Amino acid sequence: MTRVELANGFGLNLEIAGEGPPLVLLHGFTGSARSWGPFGELLARRFTTVAVDLVGHGESDAPDDLEHYMMERCVEDTVAAVAKLGFERAAWLGYSMGGRTALHVANAEPDAVSALVLIGASAGLDCVEDRLARRSSDEALAARIEREGVEAFVDYWENIPLFATQKALPEEVRRRVREGRLRNRAKGLANSLRGMGTGAQEPLHHRLGELTMPTLVLAGELDVKYVQIGEQLAALVPNARFEAIPGAGHAAQLERPEETAAAIFRFFDTTT
Repeated sequence: MTRVELANGFGLNLEIAGEGPPLVLLHGFTGSARSWGPFGELLARRFTTVAVDLVGHGESDAPDDLEHYMMERCVEDTVAAVAKLGFERAAWLGYSMGGRTALHVANAEPDAVSALVLIGASAGLDCVEDRLARRSSDEALAARIEREGVEAFVDYWENIPLFATQKALPEEVRRRVREGRLRNRAKGLANSLRGMGTGAQEPLHHRLGELTMPTLVLAGELDVKYVQIGEQLAALVPNARFEAIPGAGHAAQLERPEETAAAIFRFFDTTT
């Protein structure tokens, strides 16, 4: 565990492993730097992985105020923390919420990003009405987390349709994922939804054409919604390609770690 202190007593936790060129890993909502499991171990055979606990998650701080949870500030803090460890330029990989964050990093700090890998990610919601509706539902969910606590929320979260395919995973894997989710704090999860949820973040569709770094967009083939989103996203990024991971749902890196890692290795083999 490496804690990086930033401004005003705020700090983020990062976990470093492996050898090779740097690859920053950004987890999804309720995850942490320790969520990558066997997939992260595969990546660490080829890269120096720099796994971040995003604000409000894992061992990173979970402030009461929303300032550090806003996407722009989250990007600023995350890039600064990675740079403080000596990685001023790296490839960035993000899953779901982490993918949205990585996409914002690439737009806001392109010099920090040599290549971009997105798993089950989107550029946000382009429709104002959709954003307002999502923001309202995320606020209701945030209030539920604060009211009922993390364990009750995890009971609900692991049973939403988005994660239905994970029920086929071995019990040991599902237990590890659940234990990781339970380590989070109610305030951190609630404020993450309020500050950098899909409805709260600025949509990036109008800026995707500005990206110049090689980009790989992945989605599990069983995650039909994000296959469509991924194809559309890759079509808007000039130097991007899309690939579906066979037999996987939303968390392709969890459900098919070897196949997902192989797709990423092929991508870097042809772009570096």
